[in-house]
Amino acid sequence: MTTVGSQRRVIAVAPMPPEKSAYALARYSRSPDSIEDSIRWVHAHSSERFWEQFYFDYGHASIADLGHVIVCFEHISELAAIRLEDEPLWDGQAKSSRYQNFASSTWYVPDSIRGTETEGIYQGILRSLANVYRTLHEPLTRFLSEREPRPESMTPAQYQRTIAARAFDVTRYLLPLAACTNVGQVVSIRTLEKQMTRLLSSPLPELRAIGEELKEACLRPPVNLWNELAGQAAGPAEPLAPTLARHAKASAYQAEVYRDLARHAREVLKGTGLDQPDSVRAPNRLRKQDDPVDLIEPHHPLDELVATLLYRVTQAPYRHILAVVREWTEKQKRDTIEVALRKRGPYDELVKEFRSGYAFVFDILMDIGGWRDLHRHRRCQQVQQNFTTVHGYDIPPALVQAGLERDYRDAMDAVKADIERLRETSQEAALYAIPFGFRVRCLFKMDFAEAEYIAKLRSGVKGHWSYRTVAWSMKRKLAERYPMLGDLVQATPPDVEDTLTR
Repeated sequence: MTTVGSQRRVIAVAPMPPEKSAYALARYSRSPDSIEDSIRWVHAHSSERFWEQFYFDYGHASIADLGHVIVCFEHISELAAIRLEDEPLWDGQAKSSRYQNFASSTWYVPDSIRGTETEGIYQGILRSLANVYRTLHEPLTRFLSEREPRPESMTPAQYQRTIAARAFDVTRYLLPLAACTNVGQVVSIRTLEKQMTRLLSSPLPELRAIGEELKEACLRPPVNLWNELAGQAAGPAEPLAPTLARHAKASAYQAEVYRDLARHAREVLKGTGLDQPDSVRAPNRLRKQDDPVDLIEPHHPLDELVATLLYRVTQAPYRHILAVVREWTEKQKRDTIEVALRKRGPYDELVKEFRSGYAFVFDILMDIGGWRDLHRHRRCQQVQQNFTTVHGYDIPPALVQAGLERDYRDAMDAVKADIERLRETSQEAALYAIPFGFRVRCLFKMDFAEAEYIAKLRSGVKGHWSYRTVAWSMKRKLAERYPMLGDLVQATPPDVEDTLTR
């Protein structure tokens, strides 16, 4: 009699084209064959017919989780990078503005303004930001070096890299969303399909163009440089994910739902003050008593859903919207939900604002640069309002301590005025010109495990001062409302610093 232990095998399988590997693993789960026999079967049969039948016709979506791809996006805007990362199941990283010098970076120019007078205004805004970015870096680096001399435990090279990174932490507040960057991602082809649909449905031309180029990349064989460098003979060149690419298309629902909600929000919030951007303007500098984090008290799921839908398309605080929604009749609430569902097709997923019911809801107002790091957290639901200048900008403490605050404020005030004028001729260009120092409002919904993780990780001394402040505030808000849970969160106060720790 053969025992189970003697039959056990653990097998690592070499990379395969993602549609083929997904087919092989799907068949493997549905037959008694070994993985080798399943791969042989797939090699002898058409994976295209399999995908057409089971994935696209029968809707067996989980099959696409079994094939993964590495895709890199080069020379795209920071705004595009943010939107690429808007997937809950996403693994990747963008070029870091904290550790790299963006002084020589180029920036994205919308096709709609090329060759026009508006392009000259736009380029002027970006050049002025780049000039101040370069100008402030040297005196800031000198100040940090004088304040934190090199310890004997650090080599000069390590010390210079660390000080430079701390300086970039500050000067990146002058980087616009138009700054060009690179993104590398490893995703399942199921996530890839969703990403392509989102990009192709975007109102921004750059994102639609990236979506089309992503489709084209899936129709071509992938770059196989590693095997070439290793001296391995290349096999037959197969397209990356051709069946998926042929079926990827824009979603009318995704393309129109937020525009419809924005129009609806203006109507139903008229007279409340929440439909006017001026009503949510903030001073350019946060006062000490101001808190960037608001932990919302538990409330009815219906009210949460309606308030979240409206929050997404306004610039108002969640708490203020919720107060209005709570006074509505059930019909008024149902009308808002109906707007969000009206154009949904049979294969369209609900937009992410429907992901409600989390116990901890934080409304966070913080600078775009610091928010970029919090945006990387996947075990929570994020509902971000549109980028704007109406909430003012943050001023890094190091600039104040180094005596450089006036230069920074003058630059940001001038850029803010220029962006408002630019908006009169091009909303698109005005969006890309917004620097990282301006604030964005975002709703973070999560369970306790994620709240504990973010508060602990992001409050650490290695972190950026902005998200450290937010993480510590999350811990404090939890402790105020739920003392026992708050005591479980081991967060670090932002006044505990170690500039030379990375």
